[in-house]
Amino acid sequence: MTTKDKQTQMPYIIDVEASGFGRGSYPIEVGFARPDGSIYSCLIRPEPEWEHWDDSAELVHGIPRATLLDQGQSARDVAEKLNEELRGEVVYTDSWGFDSTWLSLLFYHAGLSQLFRLETLSKLLTEKQTTIWGQVKQQVTLDLSIDRHRAGPDARMLQRTFELTAVL
Repeated sequence: MTTKDKQTQMPYIIDVEASGFGRGSYPIEVGFARPDGSIYSCLIRPEPEWEHWDDSAELVHGIPRATLLDQGQSARDVAEKLNEELRGEVVYTDSWGFDSTWLSLLFYHAGLSQLFRLETLSKLLTEKQTTIWGQVKQQVTLDLSIDRHRAGPDARMLQRTFELTAVL
């Protein structure tokens, strides 16, 4: 794939929301944007040993733990869906350190191997894109009316920011 192809082809983008950011945190929602711009997102029911909860993280994503217990899907169901849709793909994230850790934890508890590769979004960005990224991201966030960090909309926002910065 040439550099030009990397800039014009829409990548898969994934985002993970979590119970917190420190030790003991775990994934509570995963979402991704497909190359056509459509998104998939689901809540994850905490495993019995996933007890850590950070109220300040809840203020960011707005997802109460009780909602996860009531509406979340099992780690196995979520991991199976991710593998089904993303098998063999390179999927990009703007927070590789956190997201790779949380996805590894999800797949470990699901008892499955992750069948897609996670890469940092910065690998796709040119110097020009990096320079204007923050300003364009802020405008896209306003355009998409995103007021909370939720996995699906955040993945789409990142993808749209990538798309707009690639053509500027």
